[in-house]
Amino acid sequence: MLVTSKELLLDAQKRGYAVGAFNVENMEMVMAVLAAAEETGSPVIMQTTPGTLKYAGLDFYFANIRAAAERTKIPVVCHLDHGNSFDLACAAFRAGYTSIMIDGSKKPFEDNIALTKSVTDVCHAGNVPVEGELGKVGGKEDDLDNGEGENPYTDPDQAKEFVARTQVDSLAVGVGTSHGVYKGVPKVNVDVLSAIREVVPIPLVLHGTSGVPDEQVRDCVSRGICKVNYATDLRIAFMNGVKAHMASHPEDYDPKKYGVPGMEEVKKYVMQKMEVVGSVGRA
Repeated sequence: MLVTSKELLLDAQKRGYAVGAFNVENMEMVMAVLAAAEETGSPVIMQTTPGTLKYAGLDFYFANIRAAAERTKIPVVCHLDHGNSFDLACAAFRAGYTSIMIDGSKKPFEDNIALTKSVTDVCHAGNVPVEGELGKVGGKEDDLDNGEGENPYTDPDQAKEFVARTQVDSLAVGVGTSHGVYKGVPKVNVDVLSAIREVVPIPLVLHGTSGVPDEQVRDCVSRGICKVNYATDLRIAFMNGVKAHMASHPEDYDPKKYGVPGMEEVKKYVMQKMEVVGSVGRA
Protein backbone atom coordinates (compact mmCIF):
# COMPACT_ATOMS: atom_id res chain seq x y z
CA MET A 1 0.00 0.00 0.00
CA LEU A 2 1.16 3.50 -0.80
CA VAL A 3 1.61 5.69 2.28
CA THR A 4 3.36 8.90 3.26
CA SER A 5 6.73 8.93 4.98
CA LYS A 6 5.39 10.86 7.98
CA GLU A 7 3.55 7.98 9.61
CA LEU A 8 6.45 5.58 9.02
CA LEU A 9 9.13 7.88 10.40
CA LEU A 10 7.12 8.87 13.46
CA ASP A 11 6.64 5.18 14.28
CA ALA A 12 10.35 4.58 13.74
CA GLN A 13 11.19 7.48 16.05
CA LYS A 14 8.82 6.21 18.73
CA ARG A 15 10.04 2.61 18.58
CA GLY A 16 13.76 3.19 18.04
CA TYR A 17 14.44 1.90 14.54
CA ALA A 18 14.89 3.43 11.09
CA VAL A 19 13.27 2.93 7.70
CA GLY A 20 15.52 2.11 4.77
CA ALA A 21 15.22 4.47 1.80
CA PHE A 22 16.49 2.92 -1.41
CA ASN A 23 17.12 4.72 -4.70
CA VAL A 24 15.55 2.84 -7.60
CA GLU A 25 16.78 3.29 -11.17
CA ASN A 26 14.52 0.95 -13.14
CA MET A 27 11.63 -1.49 -12.89
CA GLU A 28 13.93 -4.32 -11.84
CA MET A 29 15.24 -2.41 -8.85
CA VAL A 30 11.68 -1.52 -7.79
CA MET A 31 10.74 -5.19 -7.94
CA ALA A 32 13.84 -6.24 -6.01
CA VAL A 33 13.32 -3.70 -3.23
CA LEU A 34 9.67 -4.73 -2.90
CA ALA A 35 10.65 -8.41 -2.71
CA ALA A 36 13.13 -7.60 0.07
CA ALA A 37 10.51 -5.62 2.00
CA GLU A 38 7.95 -8.42 1.72
CA GLU A 39 10.40 -11.13 2.77
CA THR A 40 11.57 -9.18 5.82
CA GLY A 41 8.23 -7.58 6.71
CA SER A 42 9.80 -4.13 6.50
CA PRO A 43 8.20 -0.80 5.64
CA VAL A 44 10.15 0.74 2.78
CA ILE A 45 10.86 4.02 1.04
CA MET A 46 11.65 3.97 -2.68
CA GLN A 47 13.15 7.18 -3.99
CA THR A 48 14.43 8.90 -7.12
CA THR A 49 16.87 11.78 -7.61
CA PRO A 50 16.63 14.61 -10.16
CA GLY A 51 19.32 12.87 -12.25
CA THR A 52 17.32 9.66 -12.33
CA LEU A 53 14.17 11.54 -13.25
CA LYS A 54 15.92 13.02 -16.29
CA TYR A 55 16.23 9.45 -17.59
CA ALA A 56 12.51 8.63 -17.67
CA GLY A 57 10.44 11.24 -15.85
CA LEU A 58 8.33 11.50 -12.72
CA ASP A 59 5.36 9.72 -14.27
CA PHE A 60 7.31 6.59 -15.23
CA TYR A 61 8.96 6.19 -11.84
CA PHE A 62 5.83 6.97 -9.86
CA ALA A 63 3.88 4.44 -11.94
CA ASN A 64 6.45 1.74 -11.18
CA ILE A 65 6.47 2.42 -7.44
CA ARG A 66 2.69 2.77 -7.26
CA ALA A 67 2.28 -0.57 -9.05
CA ALA A 68 4.62 -2.18 -6.52
CA ALA A 69 2.69 -0.63 -3.61
CA GLU A 70 -0.63 -1.85 -4.98
CA ARG A 71 0.64 -5.43 -5.03
CA THR A 72 1.44 -5.59 -1.34
CA LYS A 73 0.22 -4.89 2.18
CA ILE A 74 3.70 -3.60 3.03
CA PRO A 75 3.76 0.20 3.55
CA VAL A 76 5.58 1.74 0.57
CA VAL A 77 6.58 5.40 0.20
CA CYS A 78 7.38 7.11 -3.11
CA HIS A 79 9.92 9.80 -2.23
CA LEU A 80 11.65 12.57 -4.18
CA ASP A 81 15.29 12.49 -3.10
CA HIS A 82 17.30 15.73 -3.22
CA GLY A 83 14.64 17.78 -4.96
CA ASN A 84 16.69 20.71 -6.23
CA SER A 85 14.01 23.29 -7.03
CA PHE A 86 10.57 24.49 -6.01
CA ASP A 87 9.27 23.54 -9.46
CA LEU A 88 10.51 19.95 -9.29
CA ALA A 89 9.16 19.52 -5.76
CA CYS A 90 5.74 20.74 -6.89
CA ALA A 91 5.85 18.53 -10.00
CA ALA A 92 6.55 15.47 -7.83
CA PHE A 93 3.73 16.49 -5.50
CA ARG A 94 1.35 16.75 -8.45
CA ALA A 95 2.55 13.44 -9.91
CA GLY A 96 1.52 11.63 -6.73
CA TYR A 97 4.77 11.27 -4.79
CA THR A 98 3.95 10.66 -1.13
CA SER A 99 7.07 12.30 0.31
CA ILE A 100 9.10 15.24 -0.97
CA MET A 101 12.64 16.34 -0.20
CA ILE A 102 13.72 19.86 -0.99
CA ASP A 103 17.47 20.27 -0.70
CA GLY A 104 18.51 23.87 -0.19
CA SER A 105 21.66 22.95 1.72
CA LYS A 106 23.96 24.63 -0.81
CA LYS A 107 22.19 27.94 -0.28
CA PRO A 108 22.80 30.48 2.48
CA PHE A 109 20.84 29.72 5.65
CA GLU A 110 18.06 32.27 5.09
CA ASP A 111 17.64 31.25 1.44
CA ASN A 112 17.44 27.59 2.43
CA ILE A 113 14.72 28.45 4.93
CA ALA A 114 12.75 30.44 2.35
CA LEU A 115 12.94 27.69 -0.28
CA THR A 116 12.10 24.91 2.15
CA LYS A 117 9.17 26.84 3.66
CA SER A 118 7.74 27.49 0.19
CA VAL A 119 7.70 23.73 -0.46
CA THR A 120 6.21 22.79 2.92
CA ASP A 121 3.43 25.34 2.38
CA VAL A 122 2.43 23.61 -0.85
CA CYS A 123 2.90 19.99 0.20
CA HIS A 124 1.33 20.27 3.63
CA ALA A 125 -1.83 21.60 1.98
CA GLY A 126 -2.13 18.15 0.40
CA ASN A 127 -0.95 16.25 3.52
CA VAL A 128 2.36 15.28 1.92
CA PRO A 129 5.39 15.46 4.25
CA VAL A 130 8.60 17.27 3.42
CA GLU A 131 12.24 16.47 4.20
CA GLY A 132 14.70 19.34 4.37
CA GLU A 133 18.49 19.38 4.57
CA LEU A 134 20.86 21.49 6.62
CA GLY A 135 24.60 20.97 6.56
CA LYS A 136 26.75 19.34 3.88
CA VAL A 137 26.67 15.74 2.72
CA GLY A 138 29.77 15.72 0.53
CA GLY A 139 30.83 13.72 -2.50
CA LYS A 140 29.20 13.20 -5.87
CA GLU A 141 26.33 10.96 -6.89
CA ASP A 142 24.14 11.27 -9.97
CA ASP A 143 24.01 15.00 -10.76
CA LEU A 144 24.72 15.87 -7.13
CA ASP A 145 28.08 17.45 -6.43
CA ASN A 146 28.36 18.93 -2.97
CA GLY A 147 32.05 19.63 -3.21
CA GLU A 148 34.82 19.22 -0.72
CA GLY A 149 36.57 21.39 1.82
CA GLU A 150 33.50 22.93 3.48
CA ASN A 151 32.44 22.29 7.07
CA PRO A 152 30.23 19.21 6.63
CA TYR A 153 28.48 19.36 9.98
CA THR A 154 25.02 20.65 10.76
CA ASP A 155 24.99 23.26 13.51
CA PRO A 156 22.51 22.11 16.20
CA ASP A 157 21.29 25.63 16.99
CA GLN A 158 20.71 26.37 13.31
CA ALA A 159 18.92 23.02 12.97
CA LYS A 160 16.53 23.94 15.78
CA GLU A 161 15.74 27.29 14.16
CA PHE A 162 15.48 25.76 10.68
CA VAL A 163 12.90 23.18 11.77
CA ALA A 164 10.84 25.74 13.70
CA ARG A 165 10.71 28.19 10.80
CA THR A 166 10.19 25.75 7.91
CA GLN A 167 7.92 23.20 9.62
CA VAL A 168 9.62 20.32 7.81
CA ASP A 169 8.61 16.81 8.85
CA SER A 170 12.12 15.32 8.77
CA LEU A 171 15.64 16.71 8.53
CA ALA A 172 18.68 15.37 6.67
CA VAL A 173 21.78 16.30 8.65
CA GLY A 174 25.47 16.60 7.85
CA VAL A 175 27.42 14.38 10.23
CA GLY A 176 30.39 13.36 8.07
CA THR A 177 28.86 11.04 5.48
CA SER A 178 29.33 11.45 1.72
CA HIS A 179 27.52 10.53 -1.48
CA GLY A 180 29.03 8.09 -3.96
CA VAL A 181 31.92 5.70 -3.37
CA TYR A 182 34.10 6.42 -0.34
CA LYS A 183 37.84 6.79 -0.89
CA GLY A 184 38.59 5.72 2.68
CA VAL A 185 36.70 4.41 5.71
CA PRO A 186 33.93 6.87 6.61
CA LYS A 187 33.50 8.05 10.17
CA VAL A 188 30.25 9.55 11.36
CA ASN A 189 30.52 12.28 13.99
CA VAL A 190 28.03 10.84 16.45
CA ASP A 191 28.59 13.67 18.95
CA VAL A 192 27.21 16.16 16.44
CA LEU A 193 24.29 13.82 15.75
CA SER A 194 23.48 13.50 19.44
CA ALA A 195 23.66 17.28 19.89
CA ILE A 196 21.18 17.78 17.04
CA ARG A 197 18.87 15.15 18.49
CA GLU A 198 18.80 17.04 21.79
CA VAL A 199 17.26 20.14 20.21
CA VAL A 200 15.39 18.85 17.12
CA PRO A 201 12.16 16.92 17.83
CA ILE A 202 11.43 15.58 14.34
CA PRO A 203 12.86 12.42 12.67
CA LEU A 204 16.44 12.77 11.41
CA VAL A 205 17.76 11.41 8.12
CA LEU A 206 21.18 9.97 7.23
CA HIS A 207 22.31 10.49 3.63
CA GLY A 208 25.36 9.03 1.88
CA THR A 209 25.15 5.72 3.73
CA SER A 210 26.44 3.40 0.99
CA GLY A 211 29.79 2.19 2.29
CA VAL A 212 29.26 3.30 5.90
CA PRO A 213 30.07 0.38 8.24
CA ASP A 214 26.96 -1.28 9.62
CA GLU A 215 28.00 -0.71 13.23
CA GLN A 216 28.16 3.04 12.59
CA VAL A 217 24.70 2.98 11.04
CA ARG A 218 23.29 1.10 14.04
CA ASP A 219 24.86 3.67 16.36
CA CYS A 220 23.28 6.49 14.35
CA VAL A 221 19.86 4.84 14.59
CA SER A 222 20.27 4.54 18.36
CA ARG A 223 20.99 8.30 18.42
CA GLY A 224 17.86 9.37 16.54
CA ILE A 225 18.27 8.61 12.83
CA CYS A 226 14.89 7.41 11.55
CA LYS A 227 15.54 7.22 7.77
CA VAL A 228 18.67 5.81 6.19
CA ASN A 229 19.41 6.40 2.49
CA TYR A 230 21.17 3.89 0.25
CA ALA A 231 21.86 4.52 -3.45
CA THR A 232 25.32 3.84 -4.88
CA ASP A 233 25.62 0.33 -3.44
CA LEU A 234 22.30 -0.70 -5.01
CA ARG A 235 23.61 0.26 -8.45
CA ILE A 236 26.80 -1.68 -7.80
CA ALA A 237 24.85 -4.73 -6.61
CA PHE A 238 22.64 -4.71 -9.69
CA MET A 239 25.61 -4.37 -12.01
CA ASN A 240 27.50 -7.15 -10.22
CA GLY A 241 24.61 -9.52 -10.82
CA VAL A 242 24.42 -8.59 -14.50
CA LYS A 243 28.18 -8.88 -15.01
CA ALA A 244 28.36 -12.28 -13.33
CA HIS A 245 25.58 -13.61 -15.53
CA MET A 246 27.02 -12.23 -18.74
CA ALA A 247 30.48 -13.61 -17.93
CA SER A 248 29.08 -17.13 -17.95
CA HIS A 249 26.33 -16.55 -20.52
CA PRO A 250 27.81 -14.09 -23.04
CA GLU A 251 25.32 -15.17 -25.69
CA ASP A 252 22.26 -14.00 -23.73
CA TYR A 253 20.54 -11.03 -25.32
CA ASP A 254 17.23 -11.14 -23.44
CA PRO A 255 17.18 -8.48 -20.67
CA LYS A 256 15.01 -10.78 -18.56
CA LYS A 257 17.85 -13.30 -18.41
CA TYR A 258 20.40 -10.93 -16.88
CA GLY A 259 17.80 -8.83 -15.09
CA VAL A 260 17.00 -11.67 -12.70
CA PRO A 261 20.52 -12.04 -11.22
CA GLY A 262 20.72 -8.25 -11.02
CA MET A 263 17.51 -8.21 -8.99
CA GLU A 264 18.74 -11.05 -6.78
CA GLU A 265 21.84 -9.08 -5.80
CA VAL A 266 19.80 -5.94 -5.05
CA LYS A 267 17.29 -7.92 -2.98
CA LYS A 268 20.08 -9.56 -0.97
CA TYR A 269 21.72 -6.19 -0.29
CA VAL A 270 18.46 -4.49 0.70
CA MET A 271 17.43 -7.30 3.05
CA GLN A 272 20.74 -7.04 4.86
CA LYS A 273 20.38 -3.26 5.27
CA MET A 274 16.82 -3.64 6.54
CA GLU A 275 18.25 -5.81 9.31
CA VAL A 276 20.89 -3.17 10.04
CA VAL A 277 18.40 -0.29 10.41
CA GLY A 278 16.07 -2.45 12.52
CA SER A 279 12.99 -2.34 10.27
CA VAL A 280 12.53 -6.12 9.96
CA GLY A 281 9.05 -7.11 11.11
CA ARG A 282 7.92 -3.52 11.59
CA ALA A 283 5.51 -3.38 8.63
